[in-house]
Amino acid sequence: MSIRPLWPPEPPGGGNKAPEIFAGGVGTVRRAVVIGNGCAGAENQCLGLVRALGLADRLTLFRIIRPTGGINKWLHFLPISLHKVVDQVLRNILSNMALATLFQGKLLAPYYVSNVQSFGLSSVLEADTHKIVTLVRDTFEKEGLAIVVACGRDTISYASSVRCLAPDNVFVIQIQHPRYRLDRFDLVVTPRHDYYALTAKGQREVPWLFRRWITPREPPGPNVVLTAGALHQADSAALRIAATNWHDELSPLPKPLVVVNIGGPTRNCSYGVDLAKQLVSSLHNVLETCGSVRISFSRRTPQKVSDLLLKEFSAHPKFYIWDGEEPNPHLGHLAWANAFIVTADSVSMLSEACSTGKPVYVVGTEHCRWKFSDFHSTLHKRGAVRPFTGLEDMSDSWSYPPLNDAIDVAARVREALAERGWAVG
Repeated sequence: MSIRPLWPPEPPGGGNKAPEIFAGGVGTVRRAVVIGNGCAGAENQCLGLVRALGLADRLTLFRIIRPTGGINKWLHFLPISLHKVVDQVLRNILSNMALATLFQGKLLAPYYVSNVQSFGLSSVLEADTHKIVTLVRDTFEKEGLAIVVACGRDTISYASSVRCLAPDNVFVIQIQHPRYRLDRFDLVVTPRHDYYALTAKGQREVPWLFRRWITPREPPGPNVVLTAGALHQADSAALRIAATNWHDELSPLPKPLVVVNIGGPTRNCSYGVDLAKQLVSSLHNVLETCGSVRISFSRRTPQKVSDLLLKEFSAHPKFYIWDGEEPNPHLGHLAWANAFIVTADSVSMLSEACSTGKPVYVVGTEHCRWKFSDFHSTLHKRGAVRPFTGLEDMSDSWSYPPLNDAIDVAARVREALAERGWAVG
């Protein structure tokens, strides 16, 4: 049986030759600024949108990372600015070797102080609001408007401040719902399930006394763009390159090639070894209809879960389990797989798999609640996913309109820019 890879549509992009910044009275956007938080999932969404806008080779990345070490892991509830102040105070205390010795074996011992420059944020180029504002202002005449894309809770204050200080030089896009005062941004990009609390079902699940604390508390405004899932970089161009790079390793494998992506439990999708045992049993049941199976774990996968699957399948001739070492085969898997099995906890992994138009089976949906349950309901209604029961014939092929959230959002960005007299060049 011959099975060809199915490619999602090409993202729209500008031509290689950019027009003048103000040609015919229309300004040209030639660069992007990304404000990341050090989280791969969040930054991947920013970069996915920048790729869809055709600005991937003209971006500047600023990164915000919270302090680490010592008691910092318990301070993530603090606003990042206050967290940095507390961290700096601790650094100053522990730079005194006498005090550092006093704290040995205590709560602050994880701070290593023989080289003060080695802990906290000292080794990271930290994002700075005024530096970003200076950059976009000083280069405006030559480079034009800058699209600023940020994602994650810690980036909200930076992105909103940049827009406040340089409103004529930037177009600010905040990915993920900032929870209040959405008018601080030119566009807010958020998944539809973030508004689950406003649905009739969501209202029934929230006691009346707690509704005032649930955000958002009002329907999306005109500057809000709703997506089905998460944005990502796995567009057709990236998959074509990956298909070439991984051709020698993946093309010869017996088909159908089934890729299993395993995440980890979250607050709204909690599971443990029992789900791993269920997955093992179901994989054994469908093995006869699989040509080959490749398993990948994420950073969040519990050790007990990965150990169980390694023990069960590491010596099986049909299985390959990625060991976490580079190169990461993820894009190659997206390009060459004939079907996917994905744990229900990861919006990002499911969004990427569903962008291929290939069969996607989900394991563990019954463990999801609240807005995660709503997300799965949306994918199911679109025909993009089916539950993995262990009764499937994995050689069966079915398709659906691929999720193209990044392309759809990029189109909305272009419309909003056009209203201001700008176009992406």
